Amino acid sequence: MSISPAVGVTVEAGGMPMPAAGESPAWYRWAGIVGVHAVLVVLWEVVVRAFDVRSFVLPAPSAILATLGNPNHAWFSNTLVTAAEVFGGYALGLVAGVLGALLFVTSKRLMLLLFPVLVTLNMVPKVAMGPLIIVWFSYGIGPNILITFSLCFFPILLTTIRGLNETEPELLDLVKALKGSRWQLFRYIQLPGSLPYLFSGMKVATVLAVAGAVVGEFIASDKGLGYLMIQVQASLDTPAVFMAVLLITALGVVLYGLVLLLERLFITRDARLQ
Repeated sequence: MSISPAVGVTVEAGGMPMPAAGESPAWYRWAGIVGVHAVLVVLWEVVVRAFDVRSFVLPAPSAILATLGNPNHAWFSNTLVTAAEVFGGYALGLVAGVLGALLFVTSKRLMLLLFPVLVTLNMVPKVAMGPLIIVWFSYGIGPNILITFSLCFFPILLTTIRGLNETEPELLDLVKALKGSRWQLFRYIQLPGSLPYLFSGMKVATVLAVAGAVVGEFIASDKGLGYLMIQVQASLDTPAVFMAVLLITALGVVLYGLVLLLERLFITRDARLQ
């Protein structure tokens, strides 16, 4: 048995990671998370039934689940539309944010001229820009992806720039002394050092991605979970509203989980930003 200092866990001879001393196993922590949620759902059901709360005020979890059987809501297709907007806008924001950070770090003149403009544009409320985006690009999945992108782009750009600029000067001098190329400097020094900051921005952007997609569907859309929420709210179908909210939340949780998985694959535990 040996100790892996990179991740802070005990590793058996077969290579399987074991919890470090004093740390709970992963399955134990996940069981606790699931257990707490299950208890809250059961308590919710009991309280609604015990106090006979009307469903249009606060529906029971069982009534919320029952709405999945209503074919008029088209849950599957509407969820796919919202998922496309969330993941599509997030992916565009990630790619553009990383590429923009590389450009700004490489060129100080570009940083001086364009970065203040991006800061000013980021201060514009995206809800206020929504109607203009619809006028310019019509409405549908495409404009909603654009709204999602506008919310995700800046946090990723900002944190990636900071990560690329946090490189230790001694390491930069060492690479230059060894006649390393600009690509080698980026590949072996700047990129690994900026990953914790990049993933920190990616986590923030997951929340904004869900918000952007729903805002776009609220403003003008004929499909998606946000559009469905407006339709069922008009008829006081509160259980369906709750189900739409739960599905939107599930999309956000899935996206956040993917970011955490990538973070675990590319960054050691001690280097992650909490």
